Amino acid sequence: MKEKLNVWKLTNTVVMLAVSILFLLPFIWMLSASFKLETDVFKYPIQWIPERWNAVENYKEIWAGQYAFYLYYWNSIKVAVLTTLISCAVSALAAYGFSKIDFPAGKWLFLIVLATYMVPSQAILIPQFILYRNIGLFDSHFGLILLGCFSVLGTFMLRQFFMGLHNDYIESAKIDGAGHWRIFWQIAFPLVRPAIATYAILRFIWTWNDYQNPLIFIRTDKLYTIPQAVDKFASMNGEFYSLIMAAAVSAIFPLLITFIIGQKSVIEGIAVGGVKG
Repeated sequence: MKEKLNVWKLTNTVVMLAVSILFLLPFIWMLSASFKLETDVFKYPIQWIPERWNAVENYKEIWAGQYAFYLYYWNSIKVAVLTTLISCAVSALAAYGFSKIDFPAGKWLFLIVLATYMVPSQAILIPQFILYRNIGLFDSHFGLILLGCFSVLGTFMLRQFFMGLHNDYIESAKIDGAGHWRIFWQIAFPLVRPAIATYAILRFIWTWNDYQNPLIFIRTDKLYTIPQAVDKFASMNGEFYSLIMAAAVSAIFPLLITFIIGQKSVIEGIAVGGVKG
């Protein structure tokens, strides 16, 4: 029985390793192509390790060429970081309120908030566009940040974690004279920190990769974010795949760093959620 189990584990590990390599191949090819001369990009058989390196020139063209990639990087970092911070704060406060504060029609209000998640974001683009034009938030990073500050999914996700906290903590703090604001920051927030960190990573990735909202609400070139910049760069350099791949690698590099740094928190958040469930 034990031998059969070991064989099954070994087979499962080998299969998962093969699937992982299969999923990584496009990224490896993209990384390899960004280091090559243009004439070597589509050589067959594929040169996974370039014979002739052109990495410095390719990335120099991306960062120090005529497209000012550093400016688009700064725009995306600013929008993604501020959106993540504000969204985490708003979602955590709303989740705490819906889970730990008993107020009239609280459950019905949460259902109404949750029901808005069924409305596709594309369905409200035109009203948002008209509203932003009228109140002066169109073509600004502040307006773009405001769009991502309120998340039904984030509120729902964090509410589930707050509901897993025992009410004894809350009641004990109330007996000691603590209000909800102090209870939230000193008791509830530290206990659900892995969940908030998980949502923060997801929110950062979603905002960094967001193409729809900047496309609709940003018009000025110097305010473009990374997805718009890569699209613009690809349309102007469609025949230079080595440069396009260098731009793509540059675009996803912060996401890799974010996940590597935060993967421990993501795993803790999933583990806590599994235990709570």
